[in-house]
Amino acid sequence: MSMTEEAKTTEPQTRPAVSVVGPADGETIVLGTTRMRVLEDGSHTGHRLAIAESVLAPHTQGPPQHRHARHDEGFYILSGTVRFTVGNDDYDATAGTLVMVPPGTPHTFANVTDQPAVMLSTFTPDLYVQYFRDLQQAFADGRPLTRQANIEAMSHYATEPATDFD
Repeated sequence: MSMTEEAKTTEPQTRPAVSVVGPADGETIVLGTTRMRVLEDGSHTGHRLAIAESVLAPHTQGPPQHRHARHDEGFYILSGTVRFTVGNDDYDATAGTLVMVPPGTPHTFANVTDQPAVMLSTFTPDLYVQYFRDLQQAFADGRPLTRQANIEAMSHYATEPATDFD
């Protein structure tokens, strides 16, 4: 064995740490009638991906219709039905449905049913997780979660309202 081959086999291999988030773990963010559990905030993925589980209470309205300039957003419905509005079109997504929203696409979502809905959301890259933290902090500071507060928070994360569909 040559010295180069020996050096390669004896050098310690550094691998990223595996992240395991149990059923009771993760950061909880409560926004009105939506409870979000951040499963990955980007800190274990080099900020390439964030994942959150959200429980939408019955008759929960989502954010104003908006567009992201710098990230893809995915929604996988685990239970219940979530209504996605994309421009002028509505889609009722039931359990087992995946909705992928690329940058620039106007969208919003809501639970218009009498049952809770649970969805898994992805953010690629992780940019948008801080938006939810900001909204929670505004609510904790006593500011109401108005449409304008939502739009203001969005503006910090390359996101703008889709006013052409209001």
